[in-house]
Amino acid sequence: MAEKQFLPSGHRKISRLEMINITKRFPGVIANDKINFDVHAGEVHALLGENGAGKSTLMKILYGLYQPDEGQIILDGEQVKIESPVDSINLGIGMIHQHFMLVESLTVTENVALGLPSSRGLLTDLDKVSARILELAEIYRLQVDPDAYVWQLAVGQQQRVEIIKALYRGAALLILDEPTAVLTPQEVDGFFVTMRQMIDDGHALIFISHKLHEVLDICHRVSVLRDGHMIGTIPSRKATKGKLAKMMVGREVGLKKERVAIDPIETRLVLKDICAQSDRDTTALKDVNLEVYAGEILGVAGVSGNGQKELAEVINGLRPTTKGQILLEGEDVTGKSPKELMEKSLSYIPEERMRDGVIKEFTVAENLVLREYNQSPYANKGYLNLKAISTHSDTMIEIFNIKTPSRETTVKKLSGRNIQKLVLARELFRKPRTLIAAQPSRGLDIGATEYVHLRLLEQREEGTATLLISEDLDEIMALSDRIAVIFEGEIMDVIDRKKATPEKIGLLMAGVKS
Repeated sequence: MAEKQFLPSGHRKISRLEMINITKRFPGVIANDKINFDVHAGEVHALLGENGAGKSTLMKILYGLYQPDEGQIILDGEQVKIESPVDSINLGIGMIHQHFMLVESLTVTENVALGLPSSRGLLTDLDKVSARILELAEIYRLQVDPDAYVWQLAVGQQQRVEIIKALYRGAALLILDEPTAVLTPQEVDGFFVTMRQMIDDGHALIFISHKLHEVLDICHRVSVLRDGHMIGTIPSRKATKGKLAKMMVGREVGLKKERVAIDPIETRLVLKDICAQSDRDTTALKDVNLEVYAGEILGVAGVSGNGQKELAEVINGLRPTTKGQILLEGEDVTGKSPKELMEKSLSYIPEERMRDGVIKEFTVAENLVLREYNQSPYANKGYLNLKAISTHSDTMIEIFNIKTPSRETTVKKLSGRNIQKLVLARELFRKPRTLIAAQPSRGLDIGATEYVHLRLLEQREEGTATLLISEDLDEIMALSDRIAVIFEGEIMDVIDRKKATPEKIGLLMAGVKS
């Protein structure tokens, strides 16, 4: 079968793309094992799977970042060879990455034009680019200012720029990698309007997401990968969240979280008029007032970059306050060190587990005693008690089901889900009275997320006061007793979970008070 010649960007129309028997091997693992996948014009085809299932590898092959060891890519009946993203773009294939590929110091127009030849030779043609951006923005309802600098744009607006950039380059097929992860519910609704317009115009869309209700809402077909194999493809109209979860994990997954009623009497953590600066020395927290009770989960919802990171660090003694007071069980702990707070039974599951949660060059056993390595029974007169550390780590590995070759394995060799289990084991085994959980399921697949959620609910039943900071609104709605919404460092409102709706929370996340 002859290979198809590349056509100039903007001149392609894709009717059907097929990936046939795609196989990709890495040392010690087959990431894709004879995968068959296809997508048609005017269709949204979802690609689901747990972390490590092979989704990213398959899409990187389609986008030219990896080369398959076996298999073919067929575009409109003819074989093509995609050796780089340039080849992919020239064939009309674009990709919207979860982490945007934009230059913050450039304008929208400059970002779209970046890397493309000018129609005026050595002179720029930004006016023509700007006009085309406005045209695309109107067609696909992607309102954006071509002259705005990217750093001035909200996350949702930056995503629009990424989509416009791909459309400007003539993408007829778009790979959307977790496109709604950083959006408010209202922004998700607007994004789906754009997707439906693209479908109507004949685009083919590949939708990668862990939000099963969105998959069922917007997609025509759903394909599920597990352990590098294609488990199956089904029409979304015949799918349910439970069925898709079982296909992904290989067992029934508890999507409903049962919670016992609580009586919030004892106040464990109080924040009074807390202010703090960001790493850029701008105001990150503005007069934050919160109370967390024993036996409850108080969720903090918000779009990324609205002060969540600073809030967690301030409470845990990792960032100074510029104003305000932190009370832990009635005692003023403002300015206390992380060690002093730990001694007051505060535990912390950090947002960046590899940076702040573990020491990746240390072994599993060493990481499990990082909090108390200098205390009995793990130390005696300045010497480590290796036998006690080994016994403790073996117990933790068993109780928390940490998959590791041995306790002496370095943490950097573990998967993300098992590193998170290690952090949970260390922080929860201490029986904390107060827990700060920042993005506890970020980057985890559905099975690992289920595990984390069950552990947090267990802590709630044991009377722990938990402050859950998450950008995943589904997670906040599923676990929280009350929900505080943060926008630009301010708490917009605190709502009882029973009275909260995604629409109401979404407006507050966008800075709109009811």
